Amino acid sequence: MAHFGYFLSCEEHGPAELVEQARLAEEAGFDCLWISDHYHPWNDQQGQSPFVWSVIGALSEAVSLPVETAVTCPTVRIHPAVVAQAAATSAVQLGGRFRLGVGSGEALNEHILGDAWPETAVRLEMLEEAVAVIRKLLTGEQVSHRGTHYTVENARLYTVPDQPVPIDVSAFGPQAAEVAARIGDGLITMTPDADMVERYRRGGGGVSPVSGGLKVCWGPDREEAVRTVHRLWPNESLPGELPQVLPTPRHFEQACELVTEERIAESVPCGDDPEAHIEALAAFADAGFDAVYVNQIGKDQRGFFDFYRTKVLPALRG
Repeated sequence: MAHFGYFLSCEEHGPAELVEQARLAEEAGFDCLWISDHYHPWNDQQGQSPFVWSVIGALSEAVSLPVETAVTCPTVRIHPAVVAQAAATSAVQLGGRFRLGVGSGEALNEHILGDAWPETAVRLEMLEEAVAVIRKLLTGEQVSHRGTHYTVENARLYTVPDQPVPIDVSAFGPQAAEVAARIGDGLITMTPDADMVERYRRGGGGVSPVSGGLKVCWGPDREEAVRTVHRLWPNESLPGELPQVLPTPRHFEQACELVTEERIAESVPCGDDPEAHIEALAAFADAGFDAVYVNQIGKDQRGFFDFYRTKVLPALRG
């Protein structure tokens, strides 16, 4: 049976709200938590972007659920040696209930220091080297590294967990899935793609966990829920590599002018029909995923958690 988790959105909520949602998720019967790691929201309507590592510290005191970043980019904005320290501390705070989810990132968050935004092949090469650096540092041994993209000199983490931090790798295409199978302890992706799961497992992923995520908008008025998604998260319907290359929230707003409410209604589960939500999550389990994380769009978080506690999670668990 797949695990069902809640996806905390740092783009839409402030730190206190995120911690409260984590408490509600645990009370509602969710098994685990994802939390996004952004410098900017996707658009100004979302309106938030707290520093994820501070929020994780608060989560460690507020809930007993496992926590994973979904996902951290350890290549441009933050050096992998610093990400390693953040991950190690988070794992200690959470008593071993932490996984580091990593990906090749988006220009939206990573261009802020004026660095060039590389093409996909280079970003994946950087990610592979960054993960190797992080793994070395998480041993607690002194590390010096001089690679193609990163230099580390006489670095040692003194606060490290008893067990290695699992590192899961995000992938949305064949090339990234190959990298994930080669360097990751698990795969993260956002569509219930059985072919990608199979490709990952055959490429070296074996039986390591595959996790997916989706967004929904629960509410008693389906049309209003669709409008809420269209206002806050139209970027969910942007195609291809566009989300990886647009540099500012304003650029996303411009691109999202092409996204219609009809497109949102077709792609995002909206409203209060339990079957629509159950079907969307079950698609991941049917595709071979080990865990699926769901995020509620909009302000009515308590209504969402009550709905999932009573109508959705019991049906999924049979």
